[in-house]
Amino acid sequence: MPTLDRAGLQVDAELAAFVEQEAMAGLGLDAKEFWRGAAELLGWAALRGRELLAVRDDLQARIDAWHEARQGAPHDPEETRRFLTEIGYLVPEPGPFTVGTTNVDPEVATLAGPQLVVPSLNARFVLNAANARWGSLYDALYGTDALGDVPPAGPYDAARGARVVARAKAFLDEAVPLAKGSWAKLRDPHQNGIALADPSQYIGETERGRMFRHHGLHVEVIFDGAHPIGASDPAGIADVVLEAALSTIVDLEDSVAAVDAADKTTAYRNWLGLMRGDLSETFDKGGKSLTRELAPDRTVIGPDGTTVTLPGRSLLFVRNVGHLMTTPAVLLPDGSEAPEGALDAIVTALCAMHDLRGLGIFRNSRAGSIYVVKPKMHGPDECAFTNDLFDRVEDLLRLDRHTIKVGVMDEERRTSANLAACIHAVRDRIVFINTGFLDRTGDEIHTCMRGGPVVRKAEMKSSAWIAAYEARNVAIGLACGLGGRAQIGKGMWAAPDRMAEMLDQKAAQPKTGANTAWVPSPTAATLHALHYHQVDVFALRDQIAARAIPSLDDLLTPPLAVGRDWSKAEVIEEIENNCQGLLGYVVRWIDQGVGCSKVPDIHDVGLMEDRATLRISSQHLANWLMHGVCTRDQVEAALLKMAAKVDAQNAGDPLYRPMATDPHASLAFQAARALVFEGAAQPNGYTEPLLHRFRREAKANA
Repeated sequence: MPTLDRAGLQVDAELAAFVEQEAMAGLGLDAKEFWRGAAELLGWAALRGRELLAVRDDLQARIDAWHEARQGAPHDPEETRRFLTEIGYLVPEPGPFTVGTTNVDPEVATLAGPQLVVPSLNARFVLNAANARWGSLYDALYGTDALGDVPPAGPYDAARGARVVARAKAFLDEAVPLAKGSWAKLRDPHQNGIALADPSQYIGETERGRMFRHHGLHVEVIFDGAHPIGASDPAGIADVVLEAALSTIVDLEDSVAAVDAADKTTAYRNWLGLMRGDLSETFDKGGKSLTRELAPDRTVIGPDGTTVTLPGRSLLFVRNVGHLMTTPAVLLPDGSEAPEGALDAIVTALCAMHDLRGLGIFRNSRAGSIYVVKPKMHGPDECAFTNDLFDRVEDLLRLDRHTIKVGVMDEERRTSANLAACIHAVRDRIVFINTGFLDRTGDEIHTCMRGGPVVRKAEMKSSAWIAAYEARNVAIGLACGLGGRAQIGKGMWAAPDRMAEMLDQKAAQPKTGANTAWVPSPTAATLHALHYHQVDVFALRDQIAARAIPSLDDLLTPPLAVGRDWSKAEVIEEIENNCQGLLGYVVRWIDQGVGCSKVPDIHDVGLMEDRATLRISSQHLANWLMHGVCTRDQVEAALLKMAAKVDAQNAGDPLYRPMATDPHASLAFQAARALVFEGAAQPNGYTEPLLHRFRREAKANA
């Protein structure tokens, strides 16, 4: 790839052209001054990042030695805390404090609702997610199994439609009750009007109907007697539209396969299009050419005749990569790759300046902030490094201090164990903490890798440490004053085709006091919004904040299978489950560059998977291999058997390259093998170094 010299940096020519001709356009920044500042910043970030990664390695080496010396000994909470404190893994708790974050949009600070995560490389998906602020409840109920069964094939089914209408009107009775009677018995509201039990819930008239509000979320009832649905409805109701995905994370990390400058530039360009409001995508669907663009804001005429404008799109975050990876898109003066996370911080903030200055068609942050999610930080020193990094980016771009806000992913064990100190390190810019089961479990396994074999994956969810992890995240966040200033979030529902189960289970997340949780699709966001009407999250928080913070000892209890003796059949079942999950995801990542998609599991259930899937599966297998629970031959056999299964599951994909017919020639198959057999040696059990190596080779071969 050709490069251009920029202040001693060797910058990929495509990326340099994007930055100078697109991202900087209209901002009044001097390109030479920008690159001089960027070179200095990247050099500093590379040096500091290497120092912090060395600390990670040193801590892990000490923990490994400690576990090896204690193998077979029972877990001792007091001894564990003492050891982790001595080596600096645990740091002193900060005194009581309240975060000082200001200029935060209500979607983050004072509202509760669903959140989407979408791969930045796919413009169509990005637009769908951004437009998922509003969703049809009728469509979500009709087109999924939310009612307990799937819709029949063929034309519209009137009986199912009647069930949908009944369910939607029952929701209206719960969220926006009438003064008398029910929505099911409402007749001709244009003549008789709509009298609410609480008149303050009425916001006003829209172009198509009437707008109401409950628990801070808007509900639009569409009246259209000419519509096929409205024509058969006694009140002429054609649809119920819910305010759904309040926020969306545009992801440059786990859900994308971005391994070089071309990939990074595509991701940055899509983010810039969102910030300018001019991103669009044309595609074929059903033989027709369609163009997708960002949805406009919504206008409501209030009871007093004043106009109220409601956002038409999700509030957008951007997730940068963590501190580990480097990128060939920019080479430092010594020829080494630049730290990818620092490059992300510079370029994504540069793009977001178009929104800050009001240069685009729409506004993203009406409070004047840039929202960046920072993943995979290990402890407060790494959070402080992010804070310093954002300080320097703000100085480079002449932004006010703390314009760039940070979301801290609580997905590494050392961050969980020191969460208050991590929040304190970014206390004036934090807007988000979130739990993530898969990455957090992967790091848990890697940390106790040499302590003994871990329990089976399915048992992890009932482990003492994970219950403490989920509860501590909310309790500590509230104790640090995140309420009213930041999101406290929960993880993903991974099965997009199982909405009935989601409706049954995911209601538990807002009941914890979390004011957002991740969902896999716009349709899922519409259905998950129902939970935030059922639960008044902010009313619960006083009760939750009064409870004691769950024990650190529980959090530090490793999920070791003490005294467990599995049968050969159980071992093979677990190996095959892990291998199928690895191969099903890796083959798309390596061969097609797809970082997130619906991947069939071993039981052919479609799950939305990203890179965290690989971390837990590869670490689990590496742990069992290390402790002799399974053998290398058993894993090799399972990989071959599951390669054939994954090939069959993908038989309808014309772009798919089979693995089982010639596994030695399949880079995807070899990548899966490396993830397992080199898993114990990978830094913190991360999959990125190996995936990037094999994906770059696949792109070179193509």
